[in-house]
Amino acid sequence: MSEHKIVARHSGVKKTDRLFIPLIKRCVWITLNVEGVDVPCEISVLITNNKEIRKLNKEFRGIDKSTDVLSFPMHVFLPGRFSATPDMIDLATGLLPLGEIVISAERVGKQAHKLMHTRERETVYLTIHSVLHLLGYDHYGDETEARNMRESEKRIMWELGYSDD
Repeated sequence: MSEHKIVARHSGVKKTDRLFIPLIKRCVWITLNVEGVDVPCEISVLITNNKEIRKLNKEFRGIDKSTDVLSFPMHVFLPGRFSATPDMIDLATGLLPLGEIVISAERVGKQAHKLMHTRERETVYLTIHSVLHLLGYDHYGDETEARNMRESEKRIMWELGYSDD
């Protein structure tokens, strides 16, 4: 497995809403592994609150409301066909910067409650979902794209030991 660098931090999150960073890092690693990412990559994960993710959603997507997760890819990849070129590698670090993920810890708790599962399971799902976006997957296009993303999510959830119901 490649030596990926995953930097995760909380900002503006109440202690009671904090997410388990080692779990997030494990989800990123496993997702990259299952997707065949064989070059050392760097991903930044910001865990924040609804107010901050709303600001980012408005600034970058023009949507003035909070959301559960945002993904900011650095490169364009074909879903399920990861292929990096040497010019994508950061010469200073030797890593391929994949992008940034922003998760609303407040939404994780609310969605877990609404869907009647744990915060841990919701964290796993949202992390996988957002890494797949960094790798070119999308669910906003046609039905085939959405179905392919959903199948990859299920496969990775299973790999991590979570049922995807």
